Amino acid sequence: MTDAFRAPDPGSPGPDFEPLDPGSSGPAAQQTLTMPVPPVAPRTPSRLQAEQVSAWFGDRKVLDRVTLTMEPGHVTALIGPSGCGKSTFLRILNRMHEMIPSATLAGSVELDGDDIYDAQMRLTDVRRRIGMVFQKPNPFPSMSIYENVASGLKLAGLKVRHKDTLVEQCLRRAGLWNEVHRRLKSPGGALSGGQQQRLCIARSLAVTPDVLLMDEPCSALDPTSTRRIEETIGELSEEVTIVIVTHNMQQAQRVSDRCAFFLAEQDTPGHIVEAGFTQQIFDNPVDERTSDYVHGRFG
Repeated sequence: MTDAFRAPDPGSPGPDFEPLDPGSSGPAAQQTLTMPVPPVAPRTPSRLQAEQVSAWFGDRKVLDRVTLTMEPGHVTALIGPSGCGKSTFLRILNRMHEMIPSATLAGSVELDGDDIYDAQMRLTDVRRRIGMVFQKPNPFPSMSIYENVASGLKLAGLKVRHKDTLVEQCLRRAGLWNEVHRRLKSPGGALSGGQQQRLCIARSLAVTPDVLLMDEPCSALDPTSTRRIEETIGELSEEVTIVIVTHNMQQAQRVSDRCAFFLAEQDTPGHIVEAGFTQQIFDNPVDERTSDYVHGRFG
């Protein structure tokens, strides 16, 4: 990737997934996809690397040469005032930025060494490997809890063996199973806000992502629900690399191992002022602007 988006190449599917032909019939149409059920033992997390990423909306530059390594087995928090490009950067990490008319970017994003913007990289494969949880919970209201978890597979036109086991394990990993296992046929939209957010996490986990992106996942939740989401983040980080945008400095300290402080000043696009281990960013930052922000003196 250099200075514009490249159209995805249809390519061939990856080894674990196989598109289903909706028009086919006979035994081949009933073939079950060979996809491993999420393991109980922790997986080896993946490394996500952004190098010199800049972004524009039309002629307006919103990010300037952002370089950041999101280490495997760590939670990386993106912090900074509103309007400094954190959410834009997050969307770039799983190719959502290109869905916006007039949006362009430069630089590269690699997942375990694979350029996610390479012409040979299918968009569906990128979205499977790099999942997203949004600020506002968005379960499918007409679908049951069970159907919501399995919907990612269905929308991608994929089948999986042992679906019941997959749904249970995803709900357990999202910390929701004990609360909903007796009412899996109930509508997902009937859950509380915090439960809906955990349901969305379970839905993202169903396709076994390598990375989970979270855009202020607790901003609309009460303290109890926030605590449960934070516990879930801690449990998942052993097997899924997590990147979270948050405006809550206490939350960033609680859940993250590393932080990147974004800032946009006057006519300067969003950029990273400082990045490092969370304790260092909060207790001994190199840049005075970082210290002022994390201690509430601006932003």
